[in-house]
Amino acid sequence: MEALKQGADTLFILLGAVMVLAMHAGFAFLELGTVRRKNQVNALVKILVDFSISTVVYFAVGYGVAYGTHFFVGAQELAAKNGYELVKFFFLLTFAAAIPAIISGGIAERARFWPQLIATAVIVGFVYPFFEGIAWNQHFGVQAWLKHLTGAEFHDFAGSVVVHAVGGWIALPAVMLLGARANRYRKDGGMSAHPPSSIPFLALGAWILTVGWFGFNVMSAQTLDKISGLVAVNSLMAMVGGTLAALVVGKNDPGFVHNGPLAGLVAVCAGSDVMHPFGALVVGLVAGALFVSMFTLTQNKWKIDDVLGVWPLHGLCGTWGGLAAGLFGSQALGGLGGVSLTAQVLGTVMGVAWAAVGGLLVYGTLKRTLGLRLSQEEEYDGADLSIHKISATPDREASW
Repeated sequence: MEALKQGADTLFILLGAVMVLAMHAGFAFLELGTVRRKNQVNALVKILVDFSISTVVYFAVGYGVAYGTHFFVGAQELAAKNGYELVKFFFLLTFAAAIPAIISGGIAERARFWPQLIATAVIVGFVYPFFEGIAWNQHFGVQAWLKHLTGAEFHDFAGSVVVHAVGGWIALPAVMLLGARANRYRKDGGMSAHPPSSIPFLALGAWILTVGWFGFNVMSAQTLDKISGLVAVNSLMAMVGGTLAALVVGKNDPGFVHNGPLAGLVAVCAGSDVMHPFGALVVGLVAGALFVSMFTLTQNKWKIDDVLGVWPLHGLCGTWGGLAAGLFGSQALGGLGGVSLTAQVLGTVMGVAWAAVGGLLVYGTLKRTLGLRLSQEEEYDGADLSIHKISATPDREASW
């Protein structure tokens, strides 16, 4: 029976890892559909190579930083208990690799390729797992301190703060250090439109992410006996809430509509295991409206050229999710309880501050040393031809 349980748990978390791995295709196609055609190949290559760098670095360094263990032992020891620890690494790796995938969307169309890979290695090797270990592995006694202070630990079941807010707040200084795309904002205060290159690809990316998210959330239980239908239904309700809010607030814009479910899912991650479905619906509604309003504000008023809106989508909606777990997870609002709003505020602020400082240090150092941005000529030609020497439609160009 014990062997059967070990095998079932290994299969369970492996299926979760595969579903979240598939989400990286969603990141790729969401970015591909949003950027201009001359940057589509770069979007696809970045996500795949970032994932590969993340795998090596998280296996060798990052997983140890977060969980105090390593894989520098014999294969016989690694294969013990059906290799559950290895598959758990695979599952948590897909979370870690989401950080550079999130950042990629914000810095699209003008970032140099190799400096971003260096940033990926540093972020996945240290910046992200440092806070991951605090939130999910009791590092430095922070959770014990929060429990003593507030009566509850910081609760983030599936990473609203640990993954999404951290990714979004690392991306913000990177976007600001890079500056806006050429000709995006004119000296007279006007803006040049840079519309999405392909709404179908954008929608495909959003759908792949949405489906994979049920592995992201539900499989965060990590063992089969802890699986919760509540997590699944709460994820569903937040998804549709985000969609409907983005539809209304975004005035039926298809880009907003397809990012709406992602906003809701980002926000519900933290408290999906403790909220009532109606609470999850409200969380999604707020997240969808928050994304649309803040994306519009950052692009049009503040002139922060965050191409995919990763700071509003992941940074702000993830922050909202961390706080919402303390609100809608409470028994007073229909939740299961066991959470503290004060603990959620403190834990969320820690994650946001660490991410913003980490992003500023990593990308600030790279800007001063190697440089972050393509040259004016390279940016004009597009990252596809400048970096990869091929466009997304070479046959069409050859026929001309």
